[in-house]
Amino acid sequence: MDHRFVGIPELTTVPRVAVVVDVMRAFTVAAWAFSRGAERIVLAPTVDEALALKERHPGWLALKDGAPAAGFDAVNSPGQLRTRDFAGRTLVQKTTAGTVGALAVADAPLVLCASFVVAGPTARYLRGEAIGPVTFVVTGEEGRADEDLACAQYIGERLAGEGVDAAPYVHRARNSRAAAELDAGMRSGCHPDDVELCLEVDRFPFAMVARREDSLTVLRPVTAPGTPAR
Repeated sequence: MDHRFVGIPELTTVPRVAVVVDVMRAFTVAAWAFSRGAERIVLAPTVDEALALKERHPGWLALKDGAPAAGFDAVNSPGQLRTRDFAGRTLVQKTTAGTVGALAVADAPLVLCASFVVAGPTARYLRGEAIGPVTFVVTGEEGRADEDLACAQYIGERLAGEGVDAAPYVHRARNSRAAAELDAGMRSGCHPDDVELCLEVDRFPFAMVARREDSLTVLRPVTAPGTPAR
């Protein structure tokens, strides 16, 4: 299956199939939220819109990156989310890169959001759909974030089959600028375990598909064909 890798600024047309990659940390966090019972995640374009959505929908929860802030119920950290109970809840997510990338391609016929923790199911879902060339959107650092590019390339290699060694790709991500900043505590709202949690390959047995639902862009977990049950 043909594929290409672009940064958000390079998106000049709507792709047929888009895989939006944010390893550290938006779409690792989203996967953890689904694993903790979240029903859906609404992707918000701004912090103000995230809070407005929460206000209009009692019971919804909002999360963002950075330090804890008034009105937000969680921060963009897998280490801090992994013990939360989101059973049946709708989350509103706003981040600096991941949600921006997903919203930039929201009109594409198929949009998946991905990170290492759902890499295999993402590749299997794409193979099952078999609907044309894939555009991988590398969200961090205007397309230069090596943790996102490494994950995108790993998923791209897995489009051809399962026999791909994850180690070189994980090594690149572990030595990325984002990982170094998280390990050094240079990013607000982080947890000491965030980097390791972001580097777990195939931790979860689902892919994540974003679709338009009315006026919203909504992320939901989907089972990919051939994904082993856990």
